[in-house]
Amino acid sequence: MTGRTSNPHLAVWVAATGLSHGEIARRVAAEANVQGHRQIAPDASRIRRWIDGERPRPPVPALLTAVLSDAIGQPLSDLGLTAQGPMLDSIQLPLLTDAAAQTLAGWTQMDLIHNRRDTLKLAFGAPLILAAERMLGGTARRLNHAAKGFDTDTTTALEEVTAFFTRADAAKGGGLYRSAIVAQLAEVARRIQDGIPTSLKARVFAATADLAALAGWVSHDSGRYATAQRYWSYGVYAASEAGQPDRGVEIVTRMSHQMIYLGHPDDALGLLDVAAKKAILPATRALVASQTGRVHAALGDERRAEQHLATADELVADGLGDVPEWVAYFDAAEHAGARAVSTRDLNSIDRPGRASLHFTDALALRKPGFDRVRVMDHIGLAAALFDEGEPEQAAAAAQQALTEAVRIDSALVTSRLNTLLDAARPYRTAAVDEVRTRAADLAAARPTTVAA
Repeated sequence: MTGRTSNPHLAVWVAATGLSHGEIARRVAAEANVQGHRQIAPDASRIRRWIDGERPRPPVPALLTAVLSDAIGQPLSDLGLTAQGPMLDSIQLPLLTDAAAQTLAGWTQMDLIHNRRDTLKLAFGAPLILAAERMLGGTARRLNHAAKGFDTDTTTALEEVTAFFTRADAAKGGGLYRSAIVAQLAEVARRIQDGIPTSLKARVFAATADLAALAGWVSHDSGRYATAQRYWSYGVYAASEAGQPDRGVEIVTRMSHQMIYLGHPDDALGLLDVAAKKAILPATRALVASQTGRVHAALGDERRAEQHLATADELVADGLGDVPEWVAYFDAAEHAGARAVSTRDLNSIDRPGRASLHFTDALALRKPGFDRVRVMDHIGLAAALFDEGEPEQAAAAAQQALTEAVRIDSALVTSRLNTLLDAARPYRTAAVDEVRTRAADLAAARPTTVAA
């Protein structure tokens, strides 16, 4: 055996079975007997010691994995029982209220206390798509608790603080507030494990879905991409618990946005395909269509891009009906921004279009309070004007954008600044040189990537 360190990964999956430690020990002994290992007969205290960090010798890890996999109904691999095994590194969540909250608590602890970003790996491809599909279609099981972590007042407070952080992020970017948002999410995870009155369950999980979606977004906006994935995965889970499948769809579109941003458009399309099958509300259907069109544009497929963007055009033009607050940001302005970026991407493969017109439309339609995306639109407009051979107009637009960008703490804004620098490269005038210097200085002060 090696040195003792707690094993929250194993604790999560033991809790997910809903079995006592004694019953798990009995099943491990029975499985060992079947395989001819009659000397292996753990008791409940031994299970407790494994959770506390004691690492059993082979073949016990394999036996325990088989028993837990059978009890949970899904195959497990790493349980944190090997010397090099990562802990809490899966994007999957156990579909059990308490165990899922315990996993979330582990992620927030790594994020806030241990800064264990090295243990989290970004999910791509099939594991990412299958996780989203499972979470959108999953049904949680619950354990009973006598204690309660929420009452009406604390639930209202959770809703109010989540709304505050959402407004602050849209106005100023997520860098300033990220630690506070994650700390709030950690407290919610603790309270969920204490129990939720049935009458408050939908409200608590709806607010938690909003908070987890926001924690994911500000983590992404701070360059912590794998951390963002974990929070988003819990957000989808919480939306399901709240009985809001479209809320989960919206969060999956955030996961797809990240894949676009990181240069994995095929994964973005896979996530959007999962989301499209679950979207019911006109607003989420329009959001999925708009974003799907944008991904096809990034891939250079003009026909499919226009097909999906036109679908979103029609839905927006028809009116999106009674739009929930969590998707109210998606409107004609947001769709115009998607069209602008799509046109820009298609321009890069010799399909001439006026992305500047769409950025101008987006700016004219933006509502107050969305300062970050407005800055991104202004920077996008300046870059588009450079691409379209209008350096004087571009320089003027860029100066306005840079003045506004100073007040925003956002890696997404910095990414747009780098796009602006690329677009300005062919031009060598005094006005453009000044823009180039200001943009480069601001981009250097706000790096786009943090190891995650």
